[in-house]
Amino acid sequence: MDWMDKLLYPLQWVVAWILAIFHEIFTAIGLEAASGWTWVLSIAGLTVVIRALLIPLFVYQIKSQRKMQLLQPEIQRLQAKYKGKKDQYSRQAMAEEQMALFRDNKTSPWASCLPLLVQMPIFFSLFRVIHNMPKVASGDVGAIGGFTQQLAIQAEQSSIFGIHLSETFTSPGFGVKLLTGVLIVIMAATMFITQKQMMAKNMSESAMGNPMMQSQKMLLYVMPLVFGIGGIYFPLGVLIYWLVSNTWTMAQQHMVIRNMPAPGSKAEKEMLERKARKGKTVKQDELKGSTVTEEAPKKSGQRQQPVSKNRKKNKKR
Repeated sequence: MDWMDKLLYPLQWVVAWILAIFHEIFTAIGLEAASGWTWVLSIAGLTVVIRALLIPLFVYQIKSQRKMQLLQPEIQRLQAKYKGKKDQYSRQAMAEEQMALFRDNKTSPWASCLPLLVQMPIFFSLFRVIHNMPKVASGDVGAIGGFTQQLAIQAEQSSIFGIHLSETFTSPGFGVKLLTGVLIVIMAATMFITQKQMMAKNMSESAMGNPMMQSQKMLLYVMPLVFGIGGIYFPLGVLIYWLVSNTWTMAQQHMVIRNMPAPGSKAEKEMLERKARKGKTVKQDELKGSTVTEEAPKKSGQRQQPVSKNRKKNKKR
């Protein structure tokens, strides 16, 4: 057992047990134990469990993003305060004031990366379980949690379109390159679309103008590229996990953006327009921070004086 297996063994143990439990469930309802599709469904079940456990973190991410939207006027005032000041002292002071602002409001510009960062150890744990699958099947490595030698043999014998779960894009054969290549492209595309959707529809104009958003825009292109290139070394089973996870993220984010958009965003304007077409009353808290404004009746600055009864009679005459 190398250092990575030792470091990730607790998570590998949990991942292996969840896979084993789902495999037992699907074989109990009549699916073949050594079928590749049974293992695909088991990996999908593992993904759903992991993503369901991450829902509280996703809620925190959404709340942090909304706080960042509401803090944009403060951030812009801070940037105007230090505009043109290039010395190290001013840059440090600006950074400290920004961090204090984020700390006081319990948010962070990197909150959007939390679900991805938390998933990475789980992702690598599944990678190691599938990578070690042939060794467990041969007996060179002991059982990992509920992933016994018998299960490893069944998983190793299983295949999808003749391709085994432990094979990668670099494995010999045109079929494995075609299937894993398609999955890698879809995985990178869904990751890009998800991030693009967030920036295009759920960010206000002031937030998009923030210099800190430049790093987010870089991640929009860098992360799919990194996973796309690294995907050639991912086993087929890991690609399936990441594809299901990205699909979950897209659907979950679409629902949140549609029904609970960030203040001042394009998605909020679309939501208010939908409610207006349906004749629904727009609540005041939904209008807070909205880009949709209505003209209020103009009031004169001069106060109207009360008219006495005698003056009213004289006017009538």
